[in-house]
Amino acid sequence: MFRSTILIAALSLPICAIAQTPTADALKVDWKHINVVSHTTPTLQVVVNPQLVRGAKLAAPAFSALHALGADYVRYVPWLPYPKLGVAELQAPTSDQTFWDFSNIDPMFEDFMHATEGHSVVINFSTIPAWMFKTPKPITYPADANELDWHYTQGTEPRDPSMKEIANYYARLLSWYTRGGFTDELGKRHESGHHYKIAYWEILNEIDLEHHWSPEQYTRLYDAVVTAMREVDPTIKFMGISLAHPSLDPAIFQYFLNPANHQPGIPLDFITYHFYAQQTPHEQLSDWQYTFFDQAEGFLNSVRYIEQIRKQLSPTTRTDINELGVILREDELENRTHGYIAKPEPAGYYNLAGALYAYLYTQLAIQGIDVVGESQLVGYHTQFPSVSMMDYNTAEPNPRYWVLKLLKDHFGPGDKLVRTSNPNPDLFAQAFITAKGKYILAVNKRNFEQQINLPVNASGESVSFVAPSTKNGPPADIALTGATLKLEPFEVAIIACK
Repeated sequence: MFRSTILIAALSLPICAIAQTPTADALKVDWKHINVVSHTTPTLQVVVNPQLVRGAKLAAPAFSALHALGADYVRYVPWLPYPKLGVAELQAPTSDQTFWDFSNIDPMFEDFMHATEGHSVVINFSTIPAWMFKTPKPITYPADANELDWHYTQGTEPRDPSMKEIANYYARLLSWYTRGGFTDELGKRHESGHHYKIAYWEILNEIDLEHHWSPEQYTRLYDAVVTAMREVDPTIKFMGISLAHPSLDPAIFQYFLNPANHQPGIPLDFITYHFYAQQTPHEQLSDWQYTFFDQAEGFLNSVRYIEQIRKQLSPTTRTDINELGVILREDELENRTHGYIAKPEPAGYYNLAGALYAYLYTQLAIQGIDVVGESQLVGYHTQFPSVSMMDYNTAEPNPRYWVLKLLKDHFGPGDKLVRTSNPNPDLFAQAFITAKGKYILAVNKRNFEQQINLPVNASGESVSFVAPSTKNGPPADIALTGATLKLEPFEVAIIACK
């Protein structure tokens, strides 16, 4: 799924303090010049882990925050580190017995579906039962469902070359959750009582890392799974590829997006892929403010290239970039070093990560990307704490969550992004015309206070913002008087305009 301390001084002025006189380098907005009409939805992913098990510290607060967000296209991923939380058939069937078990899986799935009720979801049971692959010896797994195991996913060649065994496993999962149950390999009916509506199913996760699928092999698997699952629900739509490193493997896009490489009638509804910024050794927060945004520019170039491939080969296919975030090196060190505990994230880090998402959301909307998903709702020690949208110490939503909510509450498909001229490269600004009114999104990309000189039609309106001073609280609101707005380090602000 994935791949120093600087203290921010308390500001002597209130957030977004206002000066009265605009300067010559004022932000310029041409409200009549529409650059692009957005069809981009901001959202997030939820990765299964023990802190989302009922009764865990973060479970109830996290699902409450998810419900309050009210997002569409929320991605739900039972993932490989916890086999009993993500794999429903951990042992191969015998001639007289099957081993289907949803007892650890269902409660969290039910809580997720309740929290997202009324909104579309993307389901991705990303971990294939290990026994379905050829391996030198049988793969074991912990007896404790909450025990971490990074080694469950092994093998590169399915034991059934037709892929039907894997495809039938996924068809039964879909039937369990949407058709009230399924008939197993021995003809026995298993009843679930579930009749959920699942709009989208993503087939596997980070195929360049998990099982190392070739383009040809993955495409055959995709076709087999889609064929089997459409027999359960002909209306469901599918997402595919889910690359961890899209810039390193353009061949998969060229092969997968070519309809000639698929069986007749196989839909190519969505492609998916990911991006995480990472720092190099010895960098501190003062460096990250440049490193992360520079890496984002490289990723945006990759998106342009992938979009050209998509438009040429399968222009009706849509794109969901469903993992965006930052993974600090401390997280990876903790994951691979037994007993090591990652150092706490420095003050201001989550504001920086939130500012990065706000910037990427807007730039991806400009490129016409359909869904932009922040990763992930809950992280904590051993589960990528730097990627969390919940404070794993206090169980409160952190600034990454509140930036997403700020964007989701103001922007979405149908917005008009208009010509915006910004003279300051350390600040990002983009003007929107929405069904609710005119707004300017401003993102301070730096770890120091800056000011932005606004157009005259912003005076007398309001500002909603997430900044270090808002801590783990929701966006704050102030009235705007004058033409100059001061922004805290890594602040994300939305300014209403007349």
